[in-house]
Amino acid sequence: MAPQQTVAVKKGGNNSTLDGNTLLMNNANNFDYNSLILFVNGERVEETKIDPRTTLAVFLRDHRRLTGTKIGCNEGGCGACTVMISDIDPLNGQIRHYSANACITPVCAVFGKAITTVEGIGSSAMLHPVQERLSRSHGSQCGFCTPGFVMAMYTLLRNNPKPTEAEIDETIQGIFLRNLCRCTGYRPILEAFYSFSGSAGFKENEDEGIACSMGAQCCKNTAAKCRDERSELKVLSNFDGCKEYDQSQQLIFPPELQIGGFSQKSFELHDSDHHWYQPTTLAHALSLKRSLPNARIIAGNSEVGIELKFRFVDIMHAINLKQIAELRRAFLHDNEGAYIGMGLSLSEVEIILKKYIQELPEYKTRVFNAVVEMLHWFAGKHIRNMASIAGNIVTASPISDLNPIWMVAKASAVLVSEERGTRTVHLDENFFIAYRKTVIESDEILTGIWIPYSNERQYLRAFKQAQRREDDIAIVNSALMVEFEEQTNIVKWIRIAYGGMAPITKMAFHTQMALHQRKWDRELLEKGIDELRAEFTLPGDVPGGMARYRQTLAISFFFKFYLHVAERVQALDFRKSETDFCSIDHSGHYLIASQVFQDIPVSQASADPVGRPIMHQSGMKHTTGEAKYCDDYHPQDALSMVMVLSPIACGTLNSVDWSNAMKQPGVRAYIDHNDVREGAMLGHMHDTPVFVKDKISYHCQPIGAIIADSHEAARRAANLVKINCTEEKAIVTIEDAVENNSYLMEKPFVVRSRLAENYGEHEAITEDWSKYDHVIEGSVKIGGQEHFYFETQSCIVIPHEVDELEIIASTQCVSDVQISVADVLNIPQHKIAVKVKRIGGGFGGKEYASTVFVVPAAIAARKLRAAIKLTPERFDDMAISGTRHPFRCDYKVAVSNDGKLRNVQALLLSNCGHSFDLSVGVLQRAIVHFDNVYRFANAEIMGRMCRTNLASNTAFRGFGAPQAMFAAETMMAHIAEQTGMDVVQLRENNLYKEGECTPFGMHLRQCNIRRCWTECLQMSDYRSRLKEINDSNRASKYIKRGIYVTPTKFGVGFGLKHLNQAGALVHVYTDGSVLVTHGGMEMGQGLHTKMLQVLRCLLK
Repeated sequence: MAPQQTVAVKKGGNNSTLDGNTLLMNNANNFDYNSLILFVNGERVEETKIDPRTTLAVFLRDHRRLTGTKIGCNEGGCGACTVMISDIDPLNGQIRHYSANACITPVCAVFGKAITTVEGIGSSAMLHPVQERLSRSHGSQCGFCTPGFVMAMYTLLRNNPKPTEAEIDETIQGIFLRNLCRCTGYRPILEAFYSFSGSAGFKENEDEGIACSMGAQCCKNTAAKCRDERSELKVLSNFDGCKEYDQSQQLIFPPELQIGGFSQKSFELHDSDHHWYQPTTLAHALSLKRSLPNARIIAGNSEVGIELKFRFVDIMHAINLKQIAELRRAFLHDNEGAYIGMGLSLSEVEIILKKYIQELPEYKTRVFNAVVEMLHWFAGKHIRNMASIAGNIVTASPISDLNPIWMVAKASAVLVSEERGTRTVHLDENFFIAYRKTVIESDEILTGIWIPYSNERQYLRAFKQAQRREDDIAIVNSALMVEFEEQTNIVKWIRIAYGGMAPITKMAFHTQMALHQRKWDRELLEKGIDELRAEFTLPGDVPGGMARYRQTLAISFFFKFYLHVAERVQALDFRKSETDFCSIDHSGHYLIASQVFQDIPVSQASADPVGRPIMHQSGMKHTTGEAKYCDDYHPQDALSMVMVLSPIACGTLNSVDWSNAMKQPGVRAYIDHNDVREGAMLGHMHDTPVFVKDKISYHCQPIGAIIADSHEAARRAANLVKINCTEEKAIVTIEDAVENNSYLMEKPFVVRSRLAENYGEHEAITEDWSKYDHVIEGSVKIGGQEHFYFETQSCIVIPHEVDELEIIASTQCVSDVQISVADVLNIPQHKIAVKVKRIGGGFGGKEYASTVFVVPAAIAARKLRAAIKLTPERFDDMAISGTRHPFRCDYKVAVSNDGKLRNVQALLLSNCGHSFDLSVGVLQRAIVHFDNVYRFANAEIMGRMCRTNLASNTAFRGFGAPQAMFAAETMMAHIAEQTGMDVVQLRENNLYKEGECTPFGMHLRQCNIRRCWTECLQMSDYRSRLKEINDSNRASKYIKRGIYVTPTKFGVGFGLKHLNQAGALVHVYTDGSVLVTHGGMEMGQGLHTKMLQVLRCLLK
């Protein structure tokens, strides 16, 4: 049953459509406003000339210079751009506050709304309580993500001034899944946010008699300890004296927007060939859609925005339906179920369905429950605040998280056309007709959806598996629903739908038929597994890969559904006491982690700040958005640069045609290898071309660059550059490199214990391995890893007098940037000034890799005599630069019957990419960490660097050591499996002892390996927990648990010994102020703060 639509429908008539220009003329007086009006931090803003494709983030940063709103991923995935939007609900007139991702929100979508950014709630001179507590809790490190966290929490408080910790935990799903932090691990952020809960207690002033929030950890309670004893602290944060959040002191909603009724005003904006329409009635929207059948309807823009930005889909006409009151209705019907209007956001749908769940009997709302549960994993809060169910349906993604539910529940969609009126269609196998295609006609609008009730005999469950648990694109998802015959456990019907197993969301028809009229017992379970295995067999080359894994997921979802239903019905052969099953529902079970900090000794002088948990020197700047990063600077008349990248991984570049790009508005120049000095190369080995000249070495290798007036103009022009090349077979994997004898160096690196001085007695028999008690051989592969620093490899190059260049760069290695620019441009180094205030994360990815980005910008700046700004998109950054080195380790190890390691031979192969970069150092560190914490009677460890057609892999935290230690621990587990030894005992038998020598000749002094290992086992109660797990696994046939403890040893020094030194220049001025210049780089580790602590200690 479809609700009555307040639409004037014209039956029959001419089916022809109007062209865009005719429509503009006919509708010239149909819109209330043709200029963009909004409020930003309380200030009225009106724009008459702006590209409708502009995002809110770009508008705030580039047009309003509010750079506190950061751009991390530019696709709604990280939350660094979070802002608060305030508006009036067009249906009921109530003021709403909600968070949103500014990077994918079209600026036109905030017509008649108020935007609050991090700058609008406080400054370092007057901190907002959220900003104050987050900075005091050490909740920022690099600080790039921090403004987004501030605004997410601020929005929560605007809607709920006194949230409980449980409510904050629920909000975490919205904050931490759409607000990522690469540095902190979230614990200090949580501590700050929990302090706003109604149960949190802290001192608002310093009056005596008010209990300290530190409780038993209060300094007054620990002062009686021995003066040399360092007490243990569970938290470092203290919010005593912090201001309370006061709702009355926040920005008010602009009266002009409320009095002027902007929520009910229509709006249009036109710029060149791109047009934006915001009708306020369904009739107006249907008229637009009939006249412009190819116009795209915009809701959350999470799909269309990505197409526009990264696929360069040119959307000429966009229609925003969010202000249509008719589409925001929701109600219950006695027979049909719940009607949800498509103008409601996913967050609003979740609230509405939860309300219905509370009001109705449990058995009637099982479909509602499945939707609410899936929405929790569907997306982050900021996305759900903007996106709609309609967008999820009409995009017809084969991995849509909601479409499987609609299909098994037989939900219905209400479609309306101006010409043909209203029709209701089932969201079933006939609705999704092909990949990304539905039965919706081009002039139809999806106005609502009917979600049916369930009955007592029906059970529904939805599942999803992604690469991370929450807020990620599904690998496979599923919904399963069953109805039983009355008073039996016999299946009346069962429906099973899968996403990610076909080009469309697919029903398991054969399996459904096979299970019809069967009892819900073990035979049904086995039959269902067999049928699904046959029905969803995927070929090895299936798009998306992981064929066997995806099939296994499909079967496991069915198994989980079987258990879910079996626990709720009286199946004849099912008993809850059966030991073959354990519950799959873990609601209410939370991971309880702990972290202990050492306090300073009581005897330490109060004026000595070293070791004290002092707030990050830039903490307040981070939380207020005042901390400046490279892209936050806007030099006068600066031009933007975007790279033109190779479409193939290996081959020959034949020609490049940039003529179409140069015709685009705002484009200034194109540069390529012709602008590079003959023979000039990048890299310590001078083996990396700045731009491709003839030989293409990896996919997305820079071929040239477009320089334009704006970043978006440069991106669109770069997409128009035509590249003609001849493709050759690429060497991609380590196995490819070995097969083709493709190495960066002819000879391997080798570490032999018998060459180490005073290594000890070599008891191993190296010639005849047959004499060992056990010999185990194996191989282990370790994949790469993206750095995912939040600030991409940005730089600004400003030309000054003659050849002088000023460079602002997001780099970890200032000297490498200076040296590389000087070498390629043939300029003396003293004429190049490289400046870095701070960087938004590095993790090794901004060591030498920064030169790949800075040097081309320097070439353009010198050529055009203009400031050049390069801020690569996240995709371009990841494609151009390398990752952590993938490794393969082949090992052969000998073990005695008493569990002693007698001999080992290991070959470490690293995938270095197309050039050296820092691969020598990475491999050298790997081979000297393969021993990890274990003493081998004899060891021979070799390493080789594989040359492949990948971006040059580079430094990463650990610098090769994690890969080697992982290989060693895999080998130890392999030994235990092959010999039947207890792996923990095997490790203990071979831990280094004090003074023993490593294979590379280092004698271990003050060796704490055994102490750390023993304390870890004792404090974790490992043995008891292991016994419980083993008992559980013996009792459970299907669901297994595990526990693992892994020791590590890591060398903290540089492999190149001359790097293990440091210096600083200290200026003491006549007014008593001090300036310190040092060679370190502030990238989130708080280095500047530590330098201040050291200096304060020295300059007493």
